[in-house]
Amino acid sequence: MPSVAVKLYSVFFKFLLKHRLQNRIQNPADDASSNNPFGVSTRPEESVAAANPTFVDGVATKDIHIDPFTSLSIRIFLPETALLTPEPDSNPQPKIRVIGSAKWPDLDFGSPAFDVNRRSSSGASGTTNAATPREQSRRNSYGCDGESVSLKSENEVYRGYAPPVDTHREKCRKLPVMLQFHGGGFVSGSNDSMANDFFCRRIAKLCDVIVLAVGYRLAPENRYPAAFDDGFKVLSWLAKQANLAECSMSIGNTRGGGSDQRKSEIHRRIVDTFGASMVEPWLAAHGDPSRCVLLGVSCGSNIADFVARQSVEAGKLLDPVKVVAQVLMYPFFIGTIPTHSEIKLANSYFYDKAMCILAWKLFLPEEEFSLDHPAANPLVPNRGPPRKLMPPTLTVVAEHDWMRDRAIAYSEELRKVNVDAPVLEYKDAVHEFATLDMLLKTPQAQACAEDIAIWVKKYISNRGHELSY
Repeated sequence: MPSVAVKLYSVFFKFLLKHRLQNRIQNPADDASSNNPFGVSTRPEESVAAANPTFVDGVATKDIHIDPFTSLSIRIFLPETALLTPEPDSNPQPKIRVIGSAKWPDLDFGSPAFDVNRRSSSGASGTTNAATPREQSRRNSYGCDGESVSLKSENEVYRGYAPPVDTHREKCRKLPVMLQFHGGGFVSGSNDSMANDFFCRRIAKLCDVIVLAVGYRLAPENRYPAAFDDGFKVLSWLAKQANLAECSMSIGNTRGGGSDQRKSEIHRRIVDTFGASMVEPWLAAHGDPSRCVLLGVSCGSNIADFVARQSVEAGKLLDPVKVVAQVLMYPFFIGTIPTHSEIKLANSYFYDKAMCILAWKLFLPEEEFSLDHPAANPLVPNRGPPRKLMPPTLTVVAEHDWMRDRAIAYSEELRKVNVDAPVLEYKDAVHEFATLDMLLKTPQAQACAEDIAIWVKKYISNRGHELSY
């Protein structure tokens, strides 16, 4: 059974959540805001962690507003392992540990992982070129001074990591890309909350991936399908970024003299006019969209599953992006016919069934409200492409979560058509046991993240499936 502290916090959490949901139902958004497609992607009550483009705790972060017509945004989590020198025939060894001069604010998690002062991973100083502990200036993977390249620009305004220019991107280590969708019942939560920031940092380091935390539009300001459309829009944006980066780099590599050089300069100006200057440098230098993973938390799992189905239908239109796997963490599934767990655990911890139905009423349009809506019930027929075309799917469920049985049933349906769809069930666990703010430091939350990393690495490894689960 969960601890007494978890039980007490659950009572307090449910009281606040129920109060907020009822207020939003009783005081719906006015017509001006409900008809405004821009929407909101966070709530005033959220505790937000500021982005930090320097490598604090081994991860650099930045926020990008990718759609000028909506509030859709992403937070990029770039692990410091991206600075390793790519060595295909052996394990890459680091040449740099770039540590930003700006200090990360106290996140109040009490975790020693947030200590900025840590030793270099480049090992003991046994080589002749090893830096002494007193050295503040270190050389990075590109043979340049880490402070001058990675911490500030020439005008000393930007003090974050800046990758090499186009012509040197082939020297950068490429990492898989993971799209992460936060939880919150479609009506709360954000991609830059303290809890989500902590979780994404942990996943980025354990899985060795670039995490794009999606800040989708929330209900009731923007109801279905706004959040689902935002999820697929980010995947399409990632494909456009990859193509723009490839175009920019190919033109930058043009060599020759005379007319060839002038032609290259003309092409460069054309490309800049059509958006090459808008290429996201971190993704262009270090992202490998051909190894894309989707990860959803609670209601974010519903979005991730929708994006996976849309990617199957889009096919080569998303090239070079390829969704190779998805992770559904305690999905926010429901249905008209209750399962055994929906009956037995209806009044379970943190998110009981009655409050979740309120959230679905706020999310689905009134004329479309049904617990068997395709966004809510994965077992309804004619929900999209054949299940046999779905990517490998890992499902994480908790013992004391009333939504667990329907998530397990969905995994069973995928396995029937030969899709790799294992289920990880955690004993004495509650909904959001690995992502809720007060539970992030628990051994079970850490173990869950490590288990996810083991499974995900089967599908993102460049060396085949040498890792077995």
